Amino acid sequence: MKRIPSLDGLRAISVLLVIVGHLADIGNAPKLLHVYSNTGVRMFFVISGYLITTLLLNEHARTSTIHLREFYIRRAYRILPAAAVFSLVAIVGWWHEFRWIDIGAVVFYLVNYDEGRPWVVIHLWSLAVEEQFYLLWPSVMRAFFRHKVRILIGVIVVSPFYSAICYHFKVPRAGYFTFPAVAGNLAIGCLLAVFADKIPTIRGWMALLMVTAAVLIPQFSPDSRTKTLLQLFVLWPLLNGSLAGILWHVVQRPYRILNLAPVVWLGKVSYSLYLWQEPFCGGPTVKPRYYVLFALGCACLSYYLVEQPVLRLREKRAARLMTGAVLRTS
Repeated sequence: MKRIPSLDGLRAISVLLVIVGHLADIGNAPKLLHVYSNTGVRMFFVISGYLITTLLLNEHARTSTIHLREFYIRRAYRILPAAAVFSLVAIVGWWHEFRWIDIGAVVFYLVNYDEGRPWVVIHLWSLAVEEQFYLLWPSVMRAFFRHKVRILIGVIVVSPFYSAICYHFKVPRAGYFTFPAVAGNLAIGCLLAVFADKIPTIRGWMALLMVTAAVLIPQFSPDSRTKTLLQLFVLWPLLNGSLAGILWHVVQRPYRILNLAPVVWLGKVSYSLYLWQEPFCGGPTVKPRYYVLFALGCACLSYYLVEQPVLRLREKRAARLMTGAVLRTS
């Protein structure tokens, strides 16, 4: 699939929100900014749902099916190598903080269910959610393609109820890190891809309202049962919808600032930067602000020495498969 304008720019903003939020958590930025690390992750989920579903829809339109094996191989090339390198460094470097169950959670992408995970891999919960999404959604789309819209709407409706049940039974963090709690966040991105051709142009004033919602909603503090229910059933769905609307707006109308070369570059390295920011920008102790540069340096090493070489191997494999297919049909 051709590169979609503005998406790398949104990735850049998302990873910066995560970093600023983590810096605020350890006292290196204004405390009120700490809530925006969650907003950055939510935008990553919306983008992921949109992109993956777009890929699957395009494949289904070409072949009338979804080839799961090829999908998983492509995702493995994209996700696993960089994550494996970071995980190995984290486990070796902070060995004394890991239990065997923590190592297993990292290896099998179950960190989001490991409440006792060491701080250095705490951010891998979102990667675990992504992997669980990759494992589940393509199979569901292949088996129930005609019912995909109903399934996605059902997920969006059920997700807040799951969180409310977790809150009622005092599950830590109301089960937020678990897959069902954020499935609605991913589903809104999937739904955006399904209806992309039917969604009218989002005007500038509408996009401004959505940006305002994305700025104000995270500042809401649910300090009572009523406010928590308001957050789960109204504010978070509104936030997810606003992020999806912002995504579609900048795809329809690519803003120059989101497509400047430095911004696009930051978006391209955002995966590696997300992996490596936690040791330098998070944790239980305050770290100097310039440690952000170390995170960026490690991200560059990961991007150029791990991500890019592996992706070139993926491209060569795809070219071999294409050549083989042409030879078989000639």
